[in-house]
Amino acid sequence: MTPKVQSILSYLGILWLIAFFVGKDQRNDLSKYHLKQGLGLFITAVVFNLCAGVLLTIVPSFTFVLTIVGFVFLILMVLGIITAANEVKKPVPVIGKFFEDKFNFIM
Repeated sequence: MTPKVQSILSYLGILWLIAFFVGKDQRNDLSKYHLKQGLGLFITAVVFNLCAGVLLTIVPSFTFVLTIVGFVFLILMVLGIITAANEVKKPVPVIGKFFEDKFNFIM
């Protein structure tokens, strides 16, 4: 698996695991960077969805607002994929800077 494919797969949720485990021997700085960004985006989306689920059980009228915010994660994922496909080290907008120096287990 090439580093470019690893970088693209890192933004596709559970496919992050394939990019992480299959491509260990061909990893470069670009794929490491996008693995960190993709994992950060995935964790943020999961935490948001868990909180949104709890909030919707309390206040069901927030459905529309939370749906719009859910689309924001889809847009961030697409932007990350485009960045990875262009082989550029650019953080995901809004949350990407926070995850640049996290997840040191990705080597």
